[in-house]
Amino acid sequence: MTFSSSGDQPSYAPDGEVVELCSELIRFDTTNYGNGKSNGERGAAEYVAAKLDEVGIASTIYESEPGRASLVAHWEGEDQDADPLLVHGHLDVVPADPKDWKVDPFAGEIFDGCVWGRGAVDMKDFDAMVLSVVRARQRAGKKPRRPVRLVFTADEEAGGLYGAQWLIKNHPDTIADCTEGIGEVGGFSVTLKDDQRLYLIETAEKGMNWMRLKARGTAGHGSMVNNDNAVTNLVEAVTRIGNHDWPLRLTPTVREFLKTLEDVLGTELDPEDMTETLAKLGSFSRMFGATLRNTANPTMLNAGYKVNVIPGDAEAHVDGRFLPGYEDEFFATIDELLGDKVQRETVIEDIALETGFDGRLVETMKACLAAEDPLSRTAPLLMSGGTDAKSWSRLGVRCFGFVPLQLPPDLDFMGMFHGIDERVPTASLEFGSRVLDRFFDEA
Repeated sequence: MTFSSSGDQPSYAPDGEVVELCSELIRFDTTNYGNGKSNGERGAAEYVAAKLDEVGIASTIYESEPGRASLVAHWEGEDQDADPLLVHGHLDVVPADPKDWKVDPFAGEIFDGCVWGRGAVDMKDFDAMVLSVVRARQRAGKKPRRPVRLVFTADEEAGGLYGAQWLIKNHPDTIADCTEGIGEVGGFSVTLKDDQRLYLIETAEKGMNWMRLKARGTAGHGSMVNNDNAVTNLVEAVTRIGNHDWPLRLTPTVREFLKTLEDVLGTELDPEDMTETLAKLGSFSRMFGATLRNTANPTMLNAGYKVNVIPGDAEAHVDGRFLPGYEDEFFATIDELLGDKVQRETVIEDIALETGFDGRLVETMKACLAAEDPLSRTAPLLMSGGTDAKSWSRLGVRCFGFVPLQLPPDLDFMGMFHGIDERVPTASLEFGSRVLDRFFDEA
């Protein structure tokens, strides 16, 4: 909280609570283990509901299963006839093993200028930023320009079956009147040279297909010759998939990103040779490199029950991601690589998304970033992963990733996602809150 010159009355501060809120949200262990197994989001949802209720905003909590809670609230705007803006964040987090961390991942500790813990960047930082701004504006009587639909979901980290997907199937009316939305992952800065920061606003996402591979073979004694070994059949197919060199495919979003990058760096970039380009992008290069092609990464193997028994079947799991417009190519390639001894079945799948880097909302995001960071430049981002935006798009919502964070040049931000020692700078949280405050005036 900041104070007025008189020293006794608090002044308007959209960033005043954000660090505390982020820390408190992290203390709710909302671990999502996948396959329906979760610690549950109910406690965090009730916390958000209480924070909104304190400033006069009512909310509704929906449970898809006991404990799997999502929250929806309506924030009135100055122009009540305008289409509501969807502002969404998720409350669940991926697992964290405390023995790998410097701190307890669910303690929400604040030190070295950062808030530490699971969810600090994915994505309780944005949840806290939104709450801080909404609460400050409500107390000051500052309505947003248009109505805002606040949605905090369960289960995003496992595809949204118990969260966003469940909401649009069972309560589509909660979102159906929204035409545009913001959420994770974009809006963060990448420092390219000196103090030149490029803020990446997500306009596209790869589609996903998490698949189970099944191989059948002839069971038998481990000492015998066996030319129909299920493990061998499976591993050969998994190796072909894991080693496949997917061709370069430049989507409209990536082409525009590269055009902006050329302008900022003052040099021409060869799309066919991205080695030097990726080197200039620091830790962001891992994500950007995955936006240039389809990917399929083997992640799990399961076979056998005794060392001297050849099993009759074997299974593997593969995390497949395809670029917008290249879904058919992806599946045709996967089927060719599998061969005739291995079959695939879908575990979880979702669509790819892509929208233009244009329109009033995009211009508002650019302007608000520039007001807080005059050296900022913006570019569209194709995200290698996925978000709840895939679900909202099914109801016609045009979604963007906009979690504005001005980051230190040496912070491995992309390594924080699902990594150990996840943390977000307190100054970045405060910066983002100020940007969002401006954004709600104009969006």
